[in-house]
Amino acid sequence: MDFLLEGILQITPQQLVMYVIGAILIWLAIKKEYEPALLLPMGFGAILVNLPLSGVIDQTMAGIGETHGIIQWLFETTIDASEALPILLFIGIGAMIDFGPLLSQPIMFLFGAAAQFGIFFAICVASLLGFELKDAASIGIIGAADGPTSILVSQVLGSDYVGAIAVAAYSYMALVPIIQPFAIRLVTTKKERCIHMTYSPKAVSKTTKIAFPIIVTIIVGLISPASVALVGFLMFGNLIRECGVLQNLSNTAQNELANLITLLLGITISFSMRADAFVRFDTLLIMGIGLVAFIFDSIGGVLFAKILNLFLKEKINPMIGAAGISAFPMSSRVVQKMASEEEKGNIILMHAVGANVSGQIASVIAGGLVIKLVSQYL
Repeated sequence: MDFLLEGILQITPQQLVMYVIGAILIWLAIKKEYEPALLLPMGFGAILVNLPLSGVIDQTMAGIGETHGIIQWLFETTIDASEALPILLFIGIGAMIDFGPLLSQPIMFLFGAAAQFGIFFAICVASLLGFELKDAASIGIIGAADGPTSILVSQVLGSDYVGAIAVAAYSYMALVPIIQPFAIRLVTTKKERCIHMTYSPKAVSKTTKIAFPIIVTIIVGLISPASVALVGFLMFGNLIRECGVLQNLSNTAQNELANLITLLLGITISFSMRADAFVRFDTLLIMGIGLVAFIFDSIGGVLFAKILNLFLKEKINPMIGAAGISAFPMSSRVVQKMASEEEKGNIILMHAVGANVSGQIASVIAGGLVIKLVSQYL
């Protein structure tokens, strides 16, 4: 009977904490429907990798010796592949996005850029708190509100906190409906939140929609070469969508490809959620700094809109600035909901969608810039 108790007797308090964390992630995925495609495999994986003598990590087999378990194999032996997964996911994300609302309102590009302020603010905070530059940069990118970008940057820079960063990034993305209203109300008045905006959509030709991903890829490639992998795959996915002759591939990228990669990414990242590496004071700091990054991204976009209003005759509802984060389309929906709550009939959704889409582009460019800048000092 002793062998039946062997696993139970080796459970540590830290592993018990991870079981609770795993259960919370699964609960959020199922009960609250917060990013279920990723939080559920991450939560279940967190339990798997923390079972004593688990076969998904190192295991010793008779006649073979020590061998890697499946999750460790996915994470370590094929580390290049695990870095490729977030990039490949951008094909699916690009195929889901309609850049029409952005192309009809080019000014919305500015809000995507302004709403990345939290990334660089958080990098400074993390550095001051004693994190190494590679870790500080990886933590700051949580503010991109883009899970795949957060995972890729932390992996490429070799951060020791990939699991914590992934959990923070996707948890805060899921909590956008809670975090953003708080951040927006901190820096706006009711009068500002009630500003109406007229929307006169300009026709965007098919040629423009096809040319846009190609032109963006070229421009970004010349200005920020380190961002090409991220932006290029995002734009490639969008080109598949807009070209009109690859509808089956577009549907596959949006559904089967995106779903399969998301599942593999979630279960693979759970290798970094082992109790000895996760249940630490550093992890709590990362969660806190990530929240700061997320809040300051929203605040940065709102304050930028308020600055623009000093020079504009037709005022911009500053909540539009908060939609400049990458959490698409959640953030634009949150902004529209807040506008409707402040004053019924106030429709600013299309403006918010334009800013939200620009945030998707800006976040991957910011990720590439961070990789480029930090790599010079490693």
